[in-house]
Amino acid sequence: MRKLIVLGFVGLLAQLIDGSLGMAYGVTSSTLLLAAGVAPAAASAAVHFSEIGTSLVSGFSHHKLGNVDWRTVSILAVPGFVGAFAGATFLSNLDGDSAKPWVAGILLGLGIYVIWRFLVLGGRRPTFKARPSAGMLAPMGLVGGALDAVGGGGWGPVGTTTLLSSGRLEPRKVVGSIDTSEFVVAVGGSLGFILALGSQGIEWAYAGALLAGGVVAAPIAAWLVRKFAARVLGVAAGGLIVLTNTKTIAESFGASGTTVAVLAAVLFVAWVTGIVWAVKQERLARALEAAQGREPELAPVG
Repeated sequence: MRKLIVLGFVGLLAQLIDGSLGMAYGVTSSTLLLAAGVAPAAASAAVHFSEIGTSLVSGFSHHKLGNVDWRTVSILAVPGFVGAFAGATFLSNLDGDSAKPWVAGILLGLGIYVIWRFLVLGGRRPTFKARPSAGMLAPMGLVGGALDAVGGGGWGPVGTTTLLSSGRLEPRKVVGSIDTSEFVVAVGGSLGFILALGSQGIEWAYAGALLAGGVVAAPIAAWLVRKFAARVLGVAAGGLIVLTNTKTIAESFGASGTTVAVLAAVLFVAWVTGIVWAVKQERLARALEAAQGREPELAPVG
């Protein structure tokens, strides 16, 4: 019972981060399950089953608050479903460890670009003119869905990072659209795991505990996204991308636990500093608008 309570809290925390920044639910939950001794396939299966409920509530909450671009969701859904199903049924025996540093390196580069894009604006507000094309969204959904099923997490890091770095969709709608489309990805992965593992191979109690915590956090996270300015949300998401993928790369190259911890601490301080700077710049932009007689925008621009 104590383990289930802890898992419920983890589900709450993971969904709060995921619903606010568009990633980390699967990675956080899978990491804890693996640490508890659950087999990788069973851990990923439990996470995906819990995500069916959490992503449904999260998607509904984001929709009610205007955080979803439904064109993006509709294009991502089918490739994401196919990728997740294939990853769960056919790729579950693949050793994903060898691919991790390469994927992490790509995401790290994109994360740095996201931070740079939102920090170099000075007192100006970010603008988002074009919408992401189907030619970009479809392969991204396929790859993100497959990685999500194989690694227990990947839809958010791949989707959120790619869309943010493209600059074609405002951050709150990136987060809302990725979280909403994740429902279809979770269904695809779950069906694949049922075929591959059978219902006896899935830790239903763990999935239920993660689900309970995640459902509580989903509406709160969607509200936070609505309140965050685009500049602040972009820097926060970019910092999380850099922090998590730098850690993955360091561990892949055999860095000691102490080295990884020190590196993570330095990056965490830099991340918080960047967020503080972004908040100051957002206040400056609003002050300039007020001085020019315009109404400051309380929500991210689109």
